[in-house]
Amino acid sequence: MTDGTGVDRAAGSGPLSGVLVADFSRILAGPYATMLLADMGADVIKVEGPRGDDTRTWMPPVRDGVSTYYLGVNRGKRSIALDLREPEDAAAARELARRADVLIENFKPGGLGRYGLDFASVREANPGVVYASISGFGAGAGRHVPGYDLMVQAISGLMSLTGDPDGPPYRAGISVFDVMAGNHAVIGILAALRHRDATGAGQHVEVNLLSSALTGLVNHSSAYAAGGVVPYRMGNAHPSVFPYEPLPTADNDLIVTAANDGQFRKLCEVLGIPEIADDPRFARNADRTERRAELRPILVERLAERGAVEWFDLLVEAGVPCGPINTIDGGFAMAERFGLEPIVEVGEGGRAVPTTRHPIRFSETPADHRLPPPELDEHGAEIRAWLKAPQEDGDD
Repeated sequence: MTDGTGVDRAAGSGPLSGVLVADFSRILAGPYATMLLADMGADVIKVEGPRGDDTRTWMPPVRDGVSTYYLGVNRGKRSIALDLREPEDAAAARELARRADVLIENFKPGGLGRYGLDFASVREANPGVVYASISGFGAGAGRHVPGYDLMVQAISGLMSLTGDPDGPPYRAGISVFDVMAGNHAVIGILAALRHRDATGAGQHVEVNLLSSALTGLVNHSSAYAAGGVVPYRMGNAHPSVFPYEPLPTADNDLIVTAANDGQFRKLCEVLGIPEIADDPRFARNADRTERRAELRPILVERLAERGAVEWFDLLVEAGVPCGPINTIDGGFAMAERFGLEPIVEVGEGGRAVPTTRHPIRFSETPADHRLPPPELDEHGAEIRAWLKAPQEDGDD
């Protein structure tokens, strides 16, 4: 598909090939979502302010002077810098929105209205648009509250569940709810595109970090909503399953997750204590969980006979889920060992950037890691020319 100027649009070969995404988001949740869409073939145009996405400056670490944070969530896109306070740039943004199949933004609710880029305005010009908004706390009473992942980890209750029982609350090691909200945005966008295919009508897809957090707390949320129970910090222990935590071995801790009676029996057999699986004190998961203080020393005594890596191989071979506690490099090494090819080079020559492979495998329409993360306004001239040119038939 050409853009009317002789420049080929950056459509990929994945399942979303031909879908044009106007990306007005920044930092993490929105850019992560649009990167996944780009991997699946969408043509994503990243709209940045004159100073660029905030994460361009979030460093160290860096690669060739560029923030690895930015590099990690922006492959597959083209960049145009637009100052929405300038009439010409605002008009270009509105034209992009008019042509887009999907618009995604994470401004404060209502923040794009002053530029004629709110859902109502964009839908009037583009009735089929799928307009996705990501906020911290929704477009109602919480619309005025800024949305940062750390705030939501605190407000949602996640931090109250993280850390040692007698220690302070801790944040998760990543911006877990930004990533979760980004995934939810992708799910909503794909569902809305399916609806548009069937009816021709677009719609407004709204995602907020707090709702993503509460659904993402899964069993803990259900404990409160369905059982009236407020969960509490248990360190690395699980409130409903044992063993399901790190256990010491001859060298390092090993995560052991014998989450059902069959797995526990196999664990006992490998450890050389099959009689423990028949002990009525430990016969069922509820029994093991209630008597974890009695069972744990028995398991630890046997695990002390070998190291974590040796136990990993023996237990996995027997069908017992377990794993060593790695650093990030160890996690990548394990993925390589399993043939997952976790790192892919995006771009060519001096622009090649190693990045984490798209997580979904498609048998017919594989993910397309085609463009490196763009420099600020790298594609601005070609995109501006396309926006000013008359549309050709089939050029949406």
